[in-house]
Amino acid sequence: MEFKDYYKVLGVERSASEADIKSAYRKLARKYHPDVNPNNKKAEAQFKDINEAYQVLSDAEKRRKYDQLGADWEHGLDQEEILRRYAASQGARAQGPQGAEFSAGDASDFFEQFFGFGESPFTARRTGPGNFQSFSFGAKPRPQRAPDLSADVRVTLEEAMKGTKRRLELTAEDECEVCQGTGMVASEQKQGKVKLIRSAQVCPNCGGSGVIPGHRTLEVSIPPGVNEGTRIRLKGQGGKGPRPDLNGDLFLSVRLEPHPVFAVSGRDLRAALPVWDYEAALGAEVTAPLLAGAKVSLKIPAESQTGKTLRLKGRGIPGRGAEPAGDLLYELKVLAPTGLTSDERTLMEQLAQKRQARGVPDPRADLMRS
Repeated sequence: MEFKDYYKVLGVERSASEADIKSAYRKLARKYHPDVNPNNKKAEAQFKDINEAYQVLSDAEKRRKYDQLGADWEHGLDQEEILRRYAASQGARAQGPQGAEFSAGDASDFFEQFFGFGESPFTARRTGPGNFQSFSFGAKPRPQRAPDLSADVRVTLEEAMKGTKRRLELTAEDECEVCQGTGMVASEQKQGKVKLIRSAQVCPNCGGSGVIPGHRTLEVSIPPGVNEGTRIRLKGQGGKGPRPDLNGDLFLSVRLEPHPVFAVSGRDLRAALPVWDYEAALGAEVTAPLLAGAKVSLKIPAESQTGKTLRLKGRGIPGRGAEPAGDLLYELKVLAPTGLTSDERTLMEQLAQKRQARGVPDPRADLMRS
């Protein structure tokens, strides 16, 4: 959009008084009014511009912003408002248009974060309402550490046991390098050991947020023995600070993928192990699964019942540091035979008759007493 010089539209000087502006407007409005210039598109456009110019220049606050910001007067923030808003966000106090300066005690945090200086005296001087001449102070830099970041990383149970590597694509909010995270940039001038801030504006690189999107790829080593919720700290891989030693850290939280056979309980691994009733009754040696397709031979004690647990010591998730490794637990699930042949059925019936004749207790007797 083309910039309109409202003073030129009304034909007055920039120093024109309120009365001069009103007089010029009335004169031009009568000249270009649509009733005086019917079907005259050029006069209609001029009349519109005249009204627009008068609405701005006749309002003291709008005129002040227009004088300071020009074409961007409706959307931009003047210098005082930028500083006031930033100071307010930091808990500082800036006096109103009639005040003469910021309070050093109240605004020290504002200047420390805005300009990166520590505690030391400064002054803020005006040449008139809404017009800061300069800020002057002497101090030492005190850069801030960038924030830590966190992310989840999913691993299989096999990877948790042996360790693995992951390639991570991270999106983060990094500190803006232009404004060092303040959201503002300032025009500086040194006078001896004192630094003068001549003007300040919203940072054009980050739009005043103080951060910019950061994208990076990391090759991460996942050590053996991680578990659900294990946190892995990657020093200096978090938010980017003004120096490498001020980078934040990245904390990875491990999430275990569900396994079709084994469940995780602390560092123990648990699996249900089905056995036939005759294996449980007579005792047997059976093959049970391990992780990654391996197998182990287990002895089932005679007269085992559903729920009996067989334990392999130290075969669970490896320990980390002083923490010991977990165990591998198999819980028996006794199954009745299915698909019996006539001979097998006859044998089962004979077994039942013999147990009844021997007076084997009813397994449901306890239920009947309740």
